[in-house]
Amino acid sequence: MHNSLASRLLVRLLLLFALVTVISIAILTKWGFDELTAQTDKDSSHVNPSESNGYSYILNARDAEIERLKHEVLTLRAQLVLLHTNRSGNNGMPNRLPIPGFSSSSSSSNNNNNSVPGTQQLQQQQATHDTTVASLTHHYDCSSYIRKQVGAAEILHGLPLNNEYEMMPFNHFTFTRVYPIDLGLGKRVVEKPIGYRRRDLLEAVNKALESLNRNHTARARAKGMSTTDVAKYTLDDFVEGIYRTEPTTGSQYELYFQSIKHQTNVVRKALIMRPFAPLQTVQLSEVAPSSIIHVILPLAGRLRSFRSFMQMFQHLTDRRLQLIVVYFGESGLKEAQGITKESDRVQLLALNETFSRAKALRLGAEHIQPDAAKTSEDALLFMCDVDIVFTAKFLERCRWNASPGKKVYYPVVFSLYNPHVVYTLQGKLLPNEEDQLVISRDTGFWRDFGYGMTCQYRSDFLQIRGFDEEIVGWGGEDVMLYRKYVRSKIKIIRATDPGIFHRWHTKICTSSLSADQYRACIRSRALNEASHAQLGFLAFQDEIAAASASMSVSLGRTRS
Repeated sequence: MHNSLASRLLVRLLLLFALVTVISIAILTKWGFDELTAQTDKDSSHVNPSESNGYSYILNARDAEIERLKHEVLTLRAQLVLLHTNRSGNNGMPNRLPIPGFSSSSSSSNNNNNSVPGTQQLQQQQATHDTTVASLTHHYDCSSYIRKQVGAAEILHGLPLNNEYEMMPFNHFTFTRVYPIDLGLGKRVVEKPIGYRRRDLLEAVNKALESLNRNHTARARAKGMSTTDVAKYTLDDFVEGIYRTEPTTGSQYELYFQSIKHQTNVVRKALIMRPFAPLQTVQLSEVAPSSIIHVILPLAGRLRSFRSFMQMFQHLTDRRLQLIVVYFGESGLKEAQGITKESDRVQLLALNETFSRAKALRLGAEHIQPDAAKTSEDALLFMCDVDIVFTAKFLERCRWNASPGKKVYYPVVFSLYNPHVVYTLQGKLLPNEEDQLVISRDTGFWRDFGYGMTCQYRSDFLQIRGFDEEIVGWGGEDVMLYRKYVRSKIKIIRATDPGIFHRWHTKICTSSLSADQYRACIRSRALNEASHAQLGFLAFQDEIAAASASMSVSLGRTRS
């Protein structure tokens, strides 16, 4: 009985394999892998909608039938594995297949001690069967999900979108250059592919080469040619490509190759996709209780801006906040001391030295006294500037995104343009400072090239050896610290934050700065002044005024 059942299952499995093979051969014969996409694009303009719908229905029905047959094949394979296990487990002695509703207790009641090994063996066989089926099912589900992702992506065909803003543009690239489309003010219009990006693009090109050469070899064999004489594509044959990432389906690559060795005019195109896997939950945790944030503020003069900063600080509802002001020089020191006396949460350290932001932040971090209620002497730092405005929500994100020994927070600040330019060009009165905190294209930009504002724990700051204090004056020290964290094992949280703003202020670039500092200062000054369009209005102000006068004269003549 056992042999007959195995024979029937084997015959059934062979028939199913034969059926799937026939269907596959028919598909390959009719269309072919390489010509499918090109033929579809070529004929799409000649097919009317009703015929297209009919073809889609037939293709969907065929795919569904193939999926059903594959699932049945997997089930039969699992049963054959179980039969093989039964045979090998009993040294060739026939054994019964697991029967639905089988109970080990009933088996033991009908048999004596000799039935116990048989029961255990059946349980082991059932466990092996379940594991095999689970493994095959997982492989089947994974392959189905990948096919689903490829089918849902806009890679072989277009998809109707609601508007032009949903369109995901491509980035052009070669082996040595990437021309990114998602530009910020601090990014280059052309970049070298490095790090993860280079690895990603190189994997896509290698996958395309593997597929092209395999297909080239198969064609040669079909024509009866020797595979040793077949010219293979190499990395040198890669011409260029474009890529983009759809957030829900994956990354798409369109790659072009032309053989250099044979100097042929034939250009081969490969469509490659890296489909995204299903979402996975990596970790669930509770956010730690609110820590006291120690704001460290370097200052030299700038008393008007400091008074505005203190007003903002006093209005914050978050009371777990301490401010340490490190003041340089004697000019304006007494007035600064008078401003800080208005709050019991502010300390002022006076240094009669040349201004150094790096030194101020180190001294401020070292000056913090440990909380008597805490066993740890660590402290959460927020390194700030006098032109910064922040909200209570930002302070929460400061706590969420900083963890000692694990991560530091580098928010991307929204930098406000010159309000006198912004509102004058719009014909509006200048609003108060609080009402100027608006995020829009005309009011400011994301300062993605600035790294001065950061939340991190003192232990991390001191362990990574803080700032380079040899840098004096304006800029440079914050980038050096950021690079230290980039090269460390501490995770950097770099994200836009709508709760922190950089106020516009007049920037003076003195000749005492180094050449690099001076260029950076001028660049920052230009970017902070106004948007591209607003600067254009200022540049062509005379031309605009002349055009307006001309239109007024023409209108007056028309009326007369």
